[in-house]
Amino acid sequence: MSTRNSDSATIEDRILDAAADCVLAFGVDRVMLAEIARRAGVSRPTVYRRWPDTRAVLAALLTRRIVGVLDAAPSRGVGRAALVERIVTIAERLRADEVVMSVLRKAPDLAMVYIAERMGTSQQILLDAVAADIKLAQEQGSVRPGEPRRLAAMCLLITQSAIQSAQIVAPMLDADELAVELAHSLNGYLRP
Repeated sequence: MSTRNSDSATIEDRILDAAADCVLAFGVDRVMLAEIARRAGVSRPTVYRRWPDTRAVLAALLTRRIVGVLDAAPSRGVGRAALVERIVTIAERLRADEVVMSVLRKAPDLAMVYIAERMGTSQQILLDAVAADIKLAQEQGSVRPGEPRRLAAMCLLITQSAIQSAQIVAPMLDADELAVELAHSLNGYLRP
């Protein structure tokens, strides 16, 4: 559902909302910058002043959606249980996000950059948030010793894999069962 008609939306928000609409309407591979601009009610140069190409617009869209999911799932306390609950909630919400999943499933070349080649902005933001929660949980004694960013990196890999591969194991693990198993994996990894 688009929010681009909101009076308070910035030009960037309108462009990213239009890009999301295009992803859902046409698929990632057929998103055109001209159509994004048309749906946002701006000129192509307005888009180009903010992003160099369609791929950059899509990367910004993914970052906004992923960070939005992170912001919508605040920590419910300090400790391993709260940390794992937050990570599992984020994973469930990302798996339910049509735009994020469309990119993962229908634009493997774009997704592969952030899976195998380099960390994206949203991954760095998630890593920082998880590392901060891990540090607090370590101080509380419910997470094992270790450099928080390293532990957070492994949590990111475990969770990212669960998100990407959920459809493969769907016949064996429905969404609820997947969440239980992801929580079990993370708890086992982080337990002192």
